[in-house]
Amino acid sequence: MNEFLRKRIERKLETLPDERVYQVLDYIEFLESKYAARTPAEPSPFQKLAETVEDTLRAGKVSVSAIKGTMDVMSGAGRIMSGLAAAGKAVVDQVAGGGAPAEPKPEPKKEIEAPPQSGQSA
Repeated sequence: MNEFLRKRIERKLETLPDERVYQVLDYIEFLESKYAARTPAEPSPFQKLAETVEDTLRAGKVSVSAIKGTMDVMSGAGRIMSGLAAAGKAVVDQVAGGGAPAEPKPEPKKEIEAPPQSGQSA
């Protein structure tokens, strides 16, 4: 799908109430089941969980506003989990790679003793 078509669809969806957007999703899934030329990309485990929760709430005839609130909370949790995963990956990368390369320590300067000048005792 080209970027212009994607943006056009997004603009149209933004004008609809959530209840109608779910109808659009149902229709897209119907079209996908009949005409999809390729298999869709596999969602992440968290995305799959969120979709399962959303589908379960919809099947249970929960109000759209309650579904929206639940999905907003799950979206926030997903952002937190992504942040934690990125932080954990950064730590693992640092440990595995030895962290940032350490700067070489400068050698201590050796003081050179000046030879005693004439007339002074050492």
